[in-house]
Amino acid sequence: MLHSYAFSNFQSFLNKVKVDLTLNRKTGMTDWMHEVPTGERVSKLLAVIGPNGGGKTALLKPVAFIGWFISQSFQLPPDAAIPVTPHVAAADQATEFECQVDFDGKVWRYVLRCTSQRVIHEALYQKRERFGYVFIRDWDEASSSYVVKQQDFGLAPQEARKVRQNASLIATAAQYGVPLAQQMAAPCVITNVNVFGRMHMDYGLLQAAEHFSGSSGQQTHMEQLLAGWDLGLSGVSLQQVPAPSPDDPNRKVWMPFGKHKNKSSEFVLPFLVESSGTQSAFVLLSRLLPTLEIGGLAVIDELENDLHPHMLEPILELFANPATNPRNAQLLFTCHAVEVLNLIHKSQVMLVQKNPDCESTACRLDAVEGVRNDDNFYAKYMAGAYGAVPEF
Repeated sequence: MLHSYAFSNFQSFLNKVKVDLTLNRKTGMTDWMHEVPTGERVSKLLAVIGPNGGGKTALLKPVAFIGWFISQSFQLPPDAAIPVTPHVAAADQATEFECQVDFDGKVWRYVLRCTSQRVIHEALYQKRERFGYVFIRDWDEASSSYVVKQQDFGLAPQEARKVRQNASLIATAAQYGVPLAQQMAAPCVITNVNVFGRMHMDYGLLQAAEHFSGSSGQQTHMEQLLAGWDLGLSGVSLQQVPAPSPDDPNRKVWMPFGKHKNKSSEFVLPFLVESSGTQSAFVLLSRLLPTLEIGGLAVIDELENDLHPHMLEPILELFANPATNPRNAQLLFTCHAVEVLNLIHKSQVMLVQKNPDCESTACRLDAVEGVRNDDNFYAKYMAGAYGAVPEF
């Protein structure tokens, strides 16, 4: 599970911000929380709230980037830039990332400092009595090469020194069959966020249909949920349809069709003519259901996009219910439907806003001075008591 992540000099965030999903012992346990084998209490979800342009999506991107970098950066072309964008006020300085997770009964910390040109510092630590390094990799400007120290990591020293400037040592070591690297590089972050922001719906429909076509169990679960959420569907049919391209005149793609019933007949409609809410729920489930199955992390920008606010609770319930979340998957999401404040604990809310100097800041709601457990968080937020609201 993800315990925390931190970053600085990234997009609209200049100074270091920490996103912490751990909870203290005074916090009453709910079904959206879990005590991990290493003893920490960790939240299964975190909602990010704030005004348009405040930096909510930028707060999600670092954890999505870290997940991509340690698992897939080896696939970058050798001369490709690392997709990081520093704050405009520090464009010539490095961006820094850090995350802390537990898996295999241990707590790990990963640290990365880089520019778009190269990795400057990369390190992995394991917590025993204290954190000790597994590897440390530093760029040496004088020799234009890396100095790498390892302790029980397992990558041959000559290969470690040759890791490309735009690739992670973990992603590279996984290609050489290093067991720990292969474990860490296994995809576990599923997101609708890329370097440009939230992915568009049109692409998501085809991607979701293709995903469900290869997973009959998740397809059945998806149909049950959509029908149960009273979206006018009795089921979903997935069909391959011709989609010729200049390179492949025989190309086909998977397309979803909604099944509908009335008193006397049953008919299907292409999802492209279904409501935006129905389309959004279908695409959203293509990301949430695999996350729940593997016990991973879903990073979702605008969770409630095109959905009625009442849909929030049944979606979040998927992560609370042990029957649907047996592996304690986590959900990190932005949201404009602030009704979510009535559903979750104050420790599970991040408030994001931007100051007049175009610098975003973020803090957890339970860190705001004067916030009480018995407050009406929704009413107080709407009244502007916590900040992170639009200013007119």
